[in-house]
Amino acid sequence: MTLDEIRELTPTELSSRKKELRQEIFHLRLQQQAGQLEKPHLLTTMRREIARVETVLTAKTKATKAL
Repeated sequence: MTLDEIRELTPTELSSRKKELRQEIFHLRLQQQAGQLEKPHLLTTMRREIARVETVLTAKTKATKAL
């Protein structure tokens, strides 16, 4: 998901996306511990996407509080 796509989402959608990504990372870590993870770079990619979602979510909540 690109940054522009993330910015278009509402705060509720951002929260649900963050929850989905965290769940996905959990499953990837389980696969990694079992030695079945074929694409270890996905962990880094997911962590970065969570950071992007959290950044946009924080900016949107601050913008609504400022009004």
